[in-house]
Amino acid sequence: MPSPAIHCELCPRHCNLSLGDIGACGARMNKGGEVREIRTNFYASINVDPIEKKPLYHFFPGTSALSLGGFGCNLMCRGCQNASISRVCANKGSGFELSPDAIVDMALREGATSIAYTYNEPIVWWETMQNVARRAHEAGLKNVMVTAGYVSPSMRDEVFAHIDGVNIDLKGFSEDFYRSWARGDLATVCDTIEYLHAHRNIWFEVTTLVIPGQNDTPDMLRHEFQWLYDHIGDGVPLHLSAFFPHYHALEIESTPESTLEMARDLAYEAGLRDVYLGNVMARCDTRCRECGQIVIRRQGYRVDRSGLVDGKCRACGAQAIGVFR
Repeated sequence: MPSPAIHCELCPRHCNLSLGDIGACGARMNKGGEVREIRTNFYASINVDPIEKKPLYHFFPGTSALSLGGFGCNLMCRGCQNASISRVCANKGSGFELSPDAIVDMALREGATSIAYTYNEPIVWWETMQNVARRAHEAGLKNVMVTAGYVSPSMRDEVFAHIDGVNIDLKGFSEDFYRSWARGDLATVCDTIEYLHAHRNIWFEVTTLVIPGQNDTPDMLRHEFQWLYDHIGDGVPLHLSAFFPHYHALEIESTPESTLEMARDLAYEAGLRDVYLGNVMARCDTRCRECGQIVIRRQGYRVDRSGLVDGKCRACGAQAIGVFR
């Protein structure tokens, strides 16, 4: 008799997989009656990046992260910025194998403070991620995850084990938008944000890619920012990034900087405090919440932390919001 199909429990898609079938993410398959990664310790890309590129502005600012990317994704965004790896099945991509020890040794040689799991969706290769993350912690390194947060509630504890910092991609703020743009759902991502907020040992920041004509109406933006303020408060930094035409969304124009500025003003009106414009090379300084002095100066990826002393404002001594040396 043929082996029965099994459900993948990793994300809300719950793919029903017969023996040898590959999930919608392109990274997981039914191997011998168990859903596992198609290939372990297999990567599409590796680079040393500023931590600000994730973006994380309040997590060891001015340091570097050894950044790893794999293949596949459990969302299907029309304008995917990394389609060359995210929309490629892991058994067809041109990549390379590296052991966890080799990755950690490389990070130490490069002077990195952390290892970042990024470029594609790390949730779909979480076993490899956690094997590296455990070894990284043993070596004194931090672990950073850049994710869309599309994971089943039952798997969150396993996926985020050994993770110290997260940037979560909140793609917009309506169920219709999530279905049409990413073939996912908003509620799951909101639940993941609340989960991260409840786990005080994980620092996280939120990014929204502002897409003209898709998720950029003042009403939708107000709804998002008010939800963030009501559910996680004003202590989580928000990054508002510009969209550029890509993949199956070439007809959509790039986001004007004026739209990002409008969104930033709406975020401030909702009560959010640390709001940054991303990927437009705008100046993105961090100010002390008590006295208003600049504690971290940024121009692009150039960072001046001289306004901080042991994580406190040099001018007034107030503790800055974030994770610092």
